[in-house]
Amino acid sequence: MSGQSPFAIYPSLDNKNVIVTGGASGIGEAIVEAFTMQRARVVFLDIQDDAASKLIERLTANDLSAPAYYHCDLTDVAALRHAVESILDRFQTVDVLVNNAGNDTRHKVEEVTPDFWDRSIALNLKHQFFMSQAVAPAMQKAERGSIINMGSISWAIPSGDVPVYSTAKAAIVGMTRSLAHELGPHNIRVNCVMPGAVLTERQQRLWFTDEYKAEILASQALKRMILPEDVARLILFLAAEDSSAITNQCHVIDAGWI
Repeated sequence: MSGQSPFAIYPSLDNKNVIVTGGASGIGEAIVEAFTMQRARVVFLDIQDDAASKLIERLTANDLSAPAYYHCDLTDVAALRHAVESILDRFQTVDVLVNNAGNDTRHKVEEVTPDFWDRSIALNLKHQFFMSQAVAPAMQKAERGSIINMGSISWAIPSGDVPVYSTAKAAIVGMTRSLAHELGPHNIRVNCVMPGAVLTERQQRLWFTDEYKAEILASQALKRMILPEDVARLILFLAAEDSSAITNQCHVIDAGWI
């Protein structure tokens, strides 16, 4: 039918409780919008209050249900746990957790200090584990759940200028596989998504020069840029019952770079 979206609708996501970390901008924003369009109940955590408000305003202006926003510094484990407790008080359970938040600020090996290392690991790895730990009891009680960790192909290319970030993203692969086996007996699935170069506003503003875009396209089998919504659609599939037999896997979405 003319005007219909060509993309999938997942009835199994209707009315499900979804948490997205780092959901105010970039890939996270696309993930929040995608789940909202599936009629899921979405809660997103971030520290970008203005961006969060603009996202909620935009979604509600398009007649979509407003997601709930919690201001939360995910590097503060106590604050993270308090946010999850508040969400569980409100919704009783969590069906889907998307550990999306991260920060790929460029850095050279010689520039890394112990403080920078700790901060980068906290931003890109540590919170993924503790968010998973925080929602696991509710998922175990419900005997179902899907946890999706945001990785990256940066460690597999490998990328220059992001050694600590790449280390964290490589570790997410091991964490995903460990959690999948630990939580699998409770029908909780754990997968990882590994994007390539995604055309977010931040990437365009800070790093996507014409030369870098040309380098990306030359490395990819598909000669097109990856958009945040491309990643969001893969995450929807991994959250839905359509993927109910898929766990312990890392799903690459890089237009054929690696």
